[in-house]
Order: sequence, then C-alpha cells, then structure tokens
Amino acid sequence: MDVKDKVVYITGGSKGIGYGVAAKLLESGARVAISGRTLETVQEAAKQLDAEGRVLALASNVAKHGDEKAAVQKILDTWGQLDVVVANAGVGHFAPVDELEEDAWHQMVDTNLSGVFHTLKASVEALKKSKGYYITLASLAGTNFFASGAGYNASKFGVVGFTQAAMLDLRKYDIKVSTIMPGSVATDFAGNETNEKDAWKIQPEDIGELVYDLLKMHPRTLPSKIEVRPTRPDKK
Repeated sequence: MDVKDKVVYITGGSKGIGYGVAAKLLESGARVAISGRTLETVQEAAKQLDAEGRVLALASNVAKHGDEKAAVQKILDTWGQLDVVVANAGVGHFAPVDELEEDAWHQMVDTNLSGVFHTLKASVEALKKSKGYYITLASLAGTNFFASGAGYNASKFGVVGFTQAAMLDLRKYDIKVSTIMPGSVATDFAGNETNEKDAWKIQPEDIGELVYDLLKMHPRTLPSKIEVRPTRPDKK
C-alpha cells in the first residue's frame, strides 16, 4: 500500500500507542482521523501532531457502537474513503480476581473487546470498497496470563481470537487483518507515568514503524499475528 493520501482511522489516538502510530503515518503522507472519549483532549493531540488539513479529531467511545458509526461516517463525509483502521483504544485494571470490581471488568470487556467489534462493524463496508487494512492492538497479555490480570487477560485473549477469525472472514474481500501484541510499552497506560526509566521499553513510535511496515508489505503476504517485546528487559 502506498500510504501517501490514504485515510487512516485510529481509535484511542490522542496518546500512547495510538498517538505514535498517527505521528508515523502522518509523516508518511497519510490523512489520519484520531478518536477518544473527550473531544477537547483529541483536539489538543491533533494540534500537537501539527499536520493541518490531514488530521481529523473525533469524539467516540468505542464501547458504544453508535459512536463508532458516527465517527466513521464523519471520516467518509470529510475524505470520502477509509483505507486503514487501527483499533487501539483500551483500558486496564489489575487486581486479584476475588477483588476485581464488577465495573472494572465490564469496562475492560466493553472497551477492549466489544470496542474492536464495534470499530470493525462500523468500518467494514468502507474497507470492502477500499480493499483496506484492519489492525487491532492486543497485547502479549492475550497469550500469556498472569496473576491479577484476569479481566485484562480475558479481554485481550478475546481480541486475539476475534481478530484472527475476522481475518479469515474478510480476506475474501481483499481486506487484510492483523493483530499486534506488544509487551511493555512506554505509555501512561493503567496509571503509569512515563520517564527516563522507561527507556528499555518499546516506544509508541516503534509500534508506528511496525504499522507502517505492515501497510508497505507486498499484498500477497500477511503477518496476521505479530508479537513484539522489549529486546533487553534486563535493562530496567
């Protein structure tokens, strides 16, 4: 795919991994829509990305299918096409399963798992027209379970399974589908505050490079499930 002038939608694009992906694809000439739950926050991120005319800020809660339908329609009304969707929005709450609050469980499942379905459901017809690419951001927590991760593990295991099944369903339309499963990433996710001690971790721009590489790969080849982890976790 020649990324220049392609239209990309990134959920959860105002910070962290989503922001890193947006920055890389804008640098490569794409037009990028980013969404988040609070429009003011997304507008500020769009301003920081500094690509006037090529960034569209949208308010959408991926846990609500109606929000995602409206977001995709706004993209189509603005640019007339949709070529790439990066379903990145996610939340994490960590506690032993006997202490995990019901609200925390539902927020993770509704955002992390139902959210990727809502995003795909809203965008799939546009992706059929463009023969586009749908990418989910899962996690190594989608294959490696750990204590105090029951809710997060459940949601991310679900994202991996959902994405792989969707890949089989949609390839007949020439839609490529992949899931990226990062390990430790230097973001403010789940209450972390990034600082120089996070230098050993994957950086958001590294995931941006990976997404760009996927888009540039020859269409006959599909890396459908990509695990990515810090090279030297012993440098913490």
